[in-house]
Amino acid sequence: VLSGCGVYDGTEIHEASAILVHLSRGGAEVQMYAPDVPQMHVIDHSKGQPAEAESRNVLVESARIARGKIASLAKLTTADHDAVIFPGGFGAAKNLSTFAVDGKDCKVNREVERVLKDFHKAGKPIGLCCISPVLAAKVLSGAEVTVGHEEEEGGKWPYAGTAGAIKELGGKHCVKEAVFSLTPFYEAHVDTENKVVTTPAFMCEAELHNIFDGIGAMVKNVLKLTGK
Repeated sequence: VLSGCGVYDGTEIHEASAILVHLSRGGAEVQMYAPDVPQMHVIDHSKGQPAEAESRNVLVESARIARGKIASLAKLTTADHDAVIFPGGFGAAKNLSTFAVDGKDCKVNREVERVLKDFHKAGKPIGLCCISPVLAAKVLSGAEVTVGHEEEEGGKWPYAGTAGAIKELGGKHCVKEAVFSLTPFYEAHVDTENKVVTTPAFMCEAELHNIFDGIGAMVKNVLKLTGK
């Protein structure tokens, strides 16, 4: 499920690409979706500032990542899919929800909320990375998720405050690394009861290959939970 195209106002493109590569390697068939709604705003990524005169549609922008093969989120049903995955990027906090503006008091897009609840009710796995675990924390009460560490640690974890917000949303936060570790302190967290799998991804100032591997752990566990 995509939220636009570009880290500051839509889907984090590296994360979406990594998810697609790992799904392909895992032998999964993929269909991409996005809500057919206006973006909260448009960010000029070369300046990191809003482009005041512009407006864009989340579905239309997401189609760039999907190479045109995308459908409205309203068409996504549990009957047609074994699992659902949400990449990160600020679009998850701006277009799929109002978390970027409202924090713990945020609202989640109606279709996003429906999809999360439907997959949870059907016992089908849900994968999320980067900032998108806030969606599960908001919609699925008591869900265990990770966005990495709970302290900034000198800038290594610039969005560490999100962990506190997850707790305020009613979720349980589990501290995890963004990079590969041979210890149980691993980069993807699996909430086996709720079948929710999360990984920090770009919540950490880590190298791209480490982000890629962490997302791989998330995807691998999502596929494992499908039982196929």
